Amino acid sequence: MSSDFDQAMEEMQAAIIEDARKTYSEGVVQRWLNPRQLGEIRDPQACGKVTGPCGDTVQIFLRIENDRIMDARFLTDGCMTTIAAGCMACELAIGKTYKKAFAITKELILEQLGGLPEESVHCALLASNSLRAALTDYLDFKSEPWKRLYKKQ
Repeated sequence: MSSDFDQAMEEMQAAIIEDARKTYSEGVVQRWLNPRQLGEIRDPQACGKVTGPCGDTVQIFLRIENDRIMDARFLTDGCMTTIAAGCMACELAIGKTYKKAFAITKELILEQLGGLPEESVHCALLASNSLRAALTDYLDFKSEPWKRLYKKQ
């Protein structure tokens, strides 16, 4: 009996993925199925969290050395397009200086993902706003590092 159930679940999952490929680019589908930047960074140098108008939240963590983003990770409670956009925002940020990372916009995320349907464009904006919130947190930390002590309590 459980093998029938497992087979039905596999068929359902395959149908969902097939339907997603009809609507979304392969870049979106791959980042949804295998989000390499998903997760948290322990003791990040920066963190930003934004909730979008749809109710999805994206939190981005940055590890920064000598003003260069060495690692970027994200967490979300959002849909597949929010996952793909958060992943792309992190991918685009890694290796850049924090100043250049401020130039990562909704439009750049959309372009790199191969576009999104109109009803999902806000997910790219949510990801770029979350990245900017993390970068702003880094600037706050650089200018007033003592504040970080109070945030942890």
